[in-house]
Amino acid sequence: MNEGSAILAPMTGWILLALFSVLWIGLGIYWGRRNKTFEDHALAGRTVGLALGSATAAATWITSNTTMLAPQFALQLGIWGMLAYATASFGLFLFAPMAGRIRKLMPNGYTSGDFFRLRYGKGAWSIFLLFTLFYSLTWLVSMAMAGGILLNALSGIPYVWGMSVILAVCVIYTMRGGLAAVIGTDFIQTLIIIVGIVIVGFAVLSNVTIDEIHTNLAAERPALLSVLFPAAIMAIFNNLLFGLGEVFHNNVWWSRAFAYREGVGGKAFFIGGLIWFPIPVAAGFIALVSGVLNVPVPAADMVGPLVVVSVLGEIGAIAIFIIVFCSLASSIDSLLAATSDLVTEDIYRRMIAPAATPTRLKKVAQIITLGLGLFTWAVCIPRIGTLASVLFFAGPLVGAMIWPIITGLYWRSANRAGAVGGMLLGAGVGLVCYFAIGWYVASLIATAVSMVWVLACAWLSRSRFDWDELRESP
Repeated sequence: MNEGSAILAPMTGWILLALFSVLWIGLGIYWGRRNKTFEDHALAGRTVGLALGSATAAATWITSNTTMLAPQFALQLGIWGMLAYATASFGLFLFAPMAGRIRKLMPNGYTSGDFFRLRYGKGAWSIFLLFTLFYSLTWLVSMAMAGGILLNALSGIPYVWGMSVILAVCVIYTMRGGLAAVIGTDFIQTLIIIVGIVIVGFAVLSNVTIDEIHTNLAAERPALLSVLFPAAIMAIFNNLLFGLGEVFHNNVWWSRAFAYREGVGGKAFFIGGLIWFPIPVAAGFIALVSGVLNVPVPAADMVGPLVVVSVLGEIGAIAIFIIVFCSLASSIDSLLAATSDLVTEDIYRRMIAPAATPTRLKKVAQIITLGLGLFTWAVCIPRIGTLASVLFFAGPLVGAMIWPIITGLYWRSANRAGAVGGMLLGAGVGLVCYFAIGWYVASLIATAVSMVWVLACAWLSRSRFDWDELRESP
C-alpha cells in the first residue's frame, strides 16, 4: 500500500510511532533500574504478584497475530475459524496448574531448558533447544512482519522502516529493563488493548447489524457459515493443540512460572486466559463485516485494520495502530527476554562458561537480546508469506513437545526414549502432513504421533524418576 491509498498521513504515523516508542523506552529504563544480577534481569527477583502476573500473561498472548491473524482465520474459515483461534486460551488455562507444579519441583529453575536437561538428559535437551529456538524465532518473525504490514497499510510508512523501528524499540527497553520492564509495560498495554477492542467493536456494530452480516455471508460466501466446513473443523483441533504446545514448551511462560511469587502462578495464568479468550472472537468478527461494507481486501492478514478504517476513518486508523502496536510490543519484548534468557542459561552458562558471575550473565543476556533483534530484522526485510504460513510452519515441532512435558512433570515413568522419540517422530510426521495436506492438520497429527510414542514408552518403562533431581542448586 502506498502513501496515496493509506488512511493516515505518513507524518501522523511517524508521530504516533515516536510517541509510543519514547513511552516504552522510558518505562523500560525506569523499571529496569533495580536490575543488578541475572536473576533480577531474567526473573524480576521472583516476586511478581497477581495483578501484574495476570496482565503480563494476557498481554503476551494478545499478540499482533491475535488482532491480525484472528480476522484472517474468520475471513478464510468462517465462524469455526474465528472460534478456532480463541481455543488458544486453553493453553493458559491448562498451564495454570502446571505453573504451580513447576515452581514446586524447580524452586531454583530459570528456563524450560533446565527442565529438559535435568529430566531427560542432554540428548533430549539438545533436541528441545533446537525446536523451541526455531519456534521462538518464527514467532518473532511473524510479529515483526505484522508491525511492518500495519504501519504500511495505515500510514504508508515503508514496510521495512516500520518493522525496523518497532523491533529497535522493543530491543532497547528489553535490554535495559529485563523481565521487570516487560511485565510493567505489559500491564499498561493490556489496559490499552482491552479498551481499544471494546470501542472498535461497538463502532462496527453501530454501522451494521448481525442480520446484514448473515445475509451477506449466505449470499456471497455460504461456506463460512457451514458447521461442516472440513478445513475449519480441523483448524479448531489443530489450533487448540498448537496453543497448548506454544504455552507448554516456550520459555516465555516458564520464565513467568519461575518469576511469580509462590502461589500466584496458577491464578495469574487462569485470569490471563479469561481476559484473552474474547479478544480473538471480537477481532475475528470484524473480518466478517468486510463483505457488507464492500471493503477491498488485498491480503487476508490485512482485513482487520481495513474494516476498522472503513468504519471509523482516520480515528479508526489511529485506534487500530495503537491496539496492534501495543499487542506487538507486549509480545516481542516477552519473547526477546525469554529467548535471550534461554540462550544465556542453557547455552552460554551450561555449555560455554559455567563459572560466569551473575553480573556477567546479565550482560550476556543483554547482548543476546540485541543479536536476536538483528537476526529477526534481517529475516523480515523480504516479506515471506502470510502471518499464518510463517507461524504455523512451526506447528508440528510445537505439538511434538506437548506430551514429553506433561508426562515429564507428572509421571515418574516418563523416560528419555519417550521424549526423544516423541519429539522426532511427531515433528517429522507433522511436517510431512504440513506440506502434503495443509497447516490446519500439522499440529494435530504431530501431537497424536508424539502422544502414542511417549505413552507407550512410559507404559513399558521400569524406571522411576526421582523428583529431587530437579532441585538443582542455583
